[in-house]
Amino acid sequence: MNKWIRGTNATVLSLAVIGIFIVLTIFLNSAKNMQVDLTQNNKFTLSDQTKQTLSALDKDIRILSFTTTETNPYMKREVVELVEEYKKRSGRITFEEYDAVANPAVAKQYEVDPAGTLVVQSGEQKKTLPFYDMFLPSQQNPNGYSFSGEEKLTQALVNFNVKEKRKLYFLSGHNEIPLTQMTLWRSGLESANYEVKELNLLREGKIPDDAEMLVIVGPETDLSDKEAELVKAYMDGKGKLYLALGFNPDMSSKWKNIDALMSAYGIKDQHAVAIEPKQSTMYDPLSIVPEYSGHEITRKLQEYNLLTVMTLAVTLKVDQPNADYPATAILSTTDKAYGETDLKALAGQGTSKKDAADVAGPLELGYVVENKEKKPKAVVLGGSTFLVDRYIQQQGNRDFALNSVGWLQEQKDQVTIRPREGDNLSTALVTGEQANMIFLGTVVVFPLLFLLIGGFIWWRRRKG
Repeated sequence: MNKWIRGTNATVLSLAVIGIFIVLTIFLNSAKNMQVDLTQNNKFTLSDQTKQTLSALDKDIRILSFTTTETNPYMKREVVELVEEYKKRSGRITFEEYDAVANPAVAKQYEVDPAGTLVVQSGEQKKTLPFYDMFLPSQQNPNGYSFSGEEKLTQALVNFNVKEKRKLYFLSGHNEIPLTQMTLWRSGLESANYEVKELNLLREGKIPDDAEMLVIVGPETDLSDKEAELVKAYMDGKGKLYLALGFNPDMSSKWKNIDALMSAYGIKDQHAVAIEPKQSTMYDPLSIVPEYSGHEITRKLQEYNLLTVMTLAVTLKVDQPNADYPATAILSTTDKAYGETDLKALAGQGTSKKDAADVAGPLELGYVVENKEKKPKAVVLGGSTFLVDRYIQQQGNRDFALNSVGWLQEQKDQVTIRPREGDNLSTALVTGEQANMIFLGTVVVFPLLFLLIGGFIWWRRRKG
């Protein structure tokens, strides 16, 4: 009798556990809006910029997906899941899926690519996003890819509210970093509806009247006196400046006009390169990880622990503040850092040792300048290498670069944390049919198999 009771209790307990498991599975499957993202880098969590954009939508958005038999099913799934996530976040968005071959009349209205196309439409405005533009080849794995769909889709929504592109002019002629080496930053600016142009003052003779901002990135040689006059006249008006210094071992004697440009706002070039033995990357004391001040440009970066990395950064200081154009430090080193003043030895030997002639830390590596009305006027940075393609994707470099421009242009929606590219994937995602098989195997077949095995063992013990 006791054996029968114990066996019955074990069977009831097993059935109860299986029943609870099945009920929990059904509940989780029905809770479609509940999700927990446990992936590295929060792959399935929308960025701050996307959330802000969706919450600020004031017009209806229609998104259409066109696919054919030529469309990669894994790419289709990734795109569709992304759009569904947007739809859940905003009642302004409707989503329709079409087979371009089965619905030729609808597909004919748009430029449809057989590999897959996403169309984002609001009234008369329309943006076409081919699937292949959202999947970028992996730099680490030749057979893998990274997904940039969120960045493309969010920027399409942002651009619907922009009526005119703002023109940014990049100065050339002084060994600045060429735009061909800053393609990622340039594409980010253009996606944010800025028009990027190169400007050589020797050829043009003036700063164009439509210049919203003058950008000087990594100059190694000085501006001429005439160029300095043109820049000063531009800045005395409504002009705005983005200056990221380069490196010249003779900067103390060769940068007269560059130094004068900064000193107009109380900022002094200390003619020293920051050395940070404590807070640097890859044990390279020339690669600085600055501390943020909590300014609007860096606040989100600090919140998400996204670091900015500057290499070969010139140290700056405000000796005599300009009351008309107050400057605020936004990037600083630790007190363990020092500014190496023997630049010729640093350039020739690549080594540095702290001595009495060096500048004691903490050091300032970046300032923002406002006018009396607290309107943005300039961003002055001690380094510029973080803007090149090789480094801009590290941590928060890209967001810092774009946030600086967004702050200067008083575009609050462009001072944020942008969508990151998805992980580099080299393994295929499962199809719907494969997912169903996995579900049946894990939820039905295996539990039943364990139940049968348990029942058989119980029956053998009972017989014994």
